[in-house]
Amino acid sequence: MSRALFISDLHLSVERPGPNEQFFRFLHEEAARADALYILGDLFEYWIGDDGIDEDPLGRQVVRALRVLSRAGVAVWLMVGNRDFLMGAKFCAESGARFLDDPRVVEIDAKRVLLMHGDTLCTDDADYQGWRATARSEAWQKEFLAKSLPDRRETIEGLRAKSKAVVQAKPAEIMDVNEVAVREAFRVHGVSLMIHGHTHRPAKHEHEVDGRLCQRWVLPDWYGRGGYLALDAVGPRLVSF
Repeated sequence: MSRALFISDLHLSVERPGPNEQFFRFLHEEAARADALYILGDLFEYWIGDDGIDEDPLGRQVVRALRVLSRAGVAVWLMVGNRDFLMGAKFCAESGARFLDDPRVVEIDAKRVLLMHGDTLCTDDADYQGWRATARSEAWQKEFLAKSLPDRRETIEGLRAKSKAVVQAKPAEIMDVNEVAVREAFRVHGVSLMIHGHTHRPAKHEHEVDGRLCQRWVLPDWYGRGGYLALDAVGPRLVSF
């Protein structure tokens, strides 16, 4: 049986060197022994566009490390999150990663698995869903990417500060997944196993959907110890560093 690893919400940033160093160790050690690595969003704290890679030392370092991993035979899959949704074709081409739409059903050893970043499941947070729709629109992205790199960074910093203030004022329950949305995702995609991040609440959840027992695994963020989910002959399990 193959061995697949899943990570999300690393939020890599020059401001937090610890997780960056942990990520490179993870690629060299755990990921190098896997058959596939799935990155399910928010690899970076923010991403101002693929055309900024050449002026981003950390971004270039990550690209090189993923390219080494992919050239060693590990399949690297990339899904964007709510912080790095401007990652695209250039990042994938230079890193060797393959792009994953959100949501995406993949087959691992004849097991169908639903992969998501997880933010679309948080339907109780109407303000966020409104912002997500705006930021994913062609018009907003075209306007944003037309700005200079320094202006984009300034805009992102402003958005980060605003987001932090908004999050602190919201009840925690609003920012978690909605049970109806979760059941509908299982139902629409016809799977019994789901893996996602975004909520920063690592855990295994069980849901009964139309008489089926379904499992939902939530990945850990890397603000604290960090970790990943491994899926192999033993079954899915969360591993903390």
